Amino acid sequence: MAGGVALSVLALAHLRILVLPVIIALLVSSVLVPPVRRLQRSGVPRALATWMLLLGSLGALIGVVVLAAPSVAEEFADLGPTVSAGVEQVKSWLVDGPLELSDEQINRYSDQVFEQLRSSGSRIASGVLAGAILAGEVVAGLLLTLVLVFFFVKDGEKICAFALDQIRPRNQDLAKALGRRVWEAIGGYVKGTALVALADATIIGVGLLLIGVPLVLPLTLLVFFGAFFPLVGAVLAGTVAVLVALVSGGPGDALLTLGVVVVVQQVEGDVLAPLVLGRAVRLHPLVILMALTGGAVIGGLIGAFLAVPIAAVAVAVGSELKAREIIGPASPPAAPPPPEVTVDGGPQAEPGTRHRADLERPPQPVPAARGWRKLFGRRVGP
Repeated sequence: MAGGVALSVLALAHLRILVLPVIIALLVSSVLVPPVRRLQRSGVPRALATWMLLLGSLGALIGVVVLAAPSVAEEFADLGPTVSAGVEQVKSWLVDGPLELSDEQINRYSDQVFEQLRSSGSRIASGVLAGAILAGEVVAGLLLTLVLVFFFVKDGEKICAFALDQIRPRNQDLAKALGRRVWEAIGGYVKGTALVALADATIIGVGLLLIGVPLVLPLTLLVFFGAFFPLVGAVLAGTVAVLVALVSGGPGDALLTLGVVVVVQQVEGDVLAPLVLGRAVRLHPLVILMALTGGAVIGGLIGAFLAVPIAAVAVAVGSELKAREIIGPASPPAAPPPPEVTVDGGPQAEPGTRHRADLERPPQPVPAARGWRKLFGRRVGP
C-alpha cells in the first residue's frame, strides 16, 4: 500500500499540468454550481445558465482589469520621473551615509555586477527558456481549466451518475454520501478564502489610501487575488505595495506601508484565516496552521495552495466513515436481556425463571458464618 501511494504521488506530480487544472476547476465549479441550479429552477436551460455564469464571471474580471488599466498607466507615467530621483537618492545615501562609499567604488561595483551578468549569460538564457516553458504550461493550464469548469458545471450530474455506475450497487449509497461531504468541504474552503481575501484587500487598501500611496486600486486587487495563493501571494503583493510607496513617497511612506502589510498579514495568517477557514471547512485553527506549514514545506507554493482543501476533504471523508461505523472505535456491546418473569410460578415453571414474588422481595443479607463456610468449605463458628 505504501508503494502504491508513493507511485500515485509521483504520477500525479508528473501530470501536474492535468491534475492542477482539475483541482482548480473543481474549486471554481463549487462556486458556480449553486447559481446555475437557481437559474435552472427558474426555467433557464442548464447549458444556457452555464454559459451565462461563465461568460459573466470572465466579463466581470476583464472589466475590472480594463477599468484599472488607465489609472495604472497614468500613475505609472507620473511615477516615471520619481524612479530616477529614487535611484539618485540611493546613490547619495551610499556616498553620504554610514557606508561612505565613493563614486569610483559605486561605479566599480556596478561594472562588476554587469560583468557577472554577462558571464552568466548562458544560465540566464536557460532560465529564460525555463520561464517560457513554465509560461506555456500556465497558459495551457488556464485554457484547460476553463474547459473543465464548463463541463463540470454543465454535466456534473451526468459525470457523477457515470462514476456511480462503475461502483457496485451496495456501495453506491456510501459513494454518494462521501461525494456530498467532499463537495461541501470544497465549497466551504473557496467561500472562506474569498472572505479572508476581501478582508485583507479592504484593510490594506484603506491603509494605502490614508498613507497617500498611488495605485491603490490595482494594489488592492493584487492583494485580493494574492490571498488565494498562500504565503507567496501575500509576500508578493506586500512587496509591490512597499516598492510603490518607496518610489512615490520615500522611506517614510515605505515604512508605514510595510507596517500595515506586516500587521494585516500576521493577523490574517494567525487569526483571521484559521478562524474563518476553520469554520467554513470545519477544521480547528491549529489544523489549518499545521496544514499550511506542512504543505509549504513539502510542496512549496502548490503544496500550500492544496494543503487546506486536502485536509478538509480528508476530515469530511473520515467523518462520514465514522458516522457509518466503518472506521473508528467499535460500538459497545449490547446489554444482556433481562430475565424472564412468570406471573403464575409453580411446579410447571422452567428452570432459570424467577417468581414475581422473588423479584419483588428485597435481597436478604448472607450470614457471616455461611459466607465464611462458603469461602473455606468448612464450618466456622459455633
